[in-house]
Amino acid sequence: MGDVGSYYANAVVEWFYGSLKHDWIFKVYRPTREFMKQEVASYMKYYKQVRLYIANGNISPANFKILKLICPVWVD
Repeated sequence: MGDVGSYYANAVVEWFYGSLKHDWIFKVYRPTREFMKQEVASYMKYYKQVRLYIANGNISPANFKILKLICPVWVD
C-alpha cells in the first residue's frame, strides 16, 4: 500500500475524517464537547448506514447488505 504513516496506509480513515469535517463539523458551530461527541456518534451512524456510496452503485451500506442477501449473484 505505502509507507507507514502515509496517506495510502490509512486512506479509509483519512476519507472518513475528511467527510466528517466537510459534511458535519464545519457546517454549524458546536459549542460543547459533549454535544460534539453526540454529533460525531450520529455522523458515524449516518456514514456507515445511510450515506450513499458510489462503489455500491449509489446504495447505502444497509440497503446494499439487504440486497446482497436477497440476490447475491446480482450484487457480486
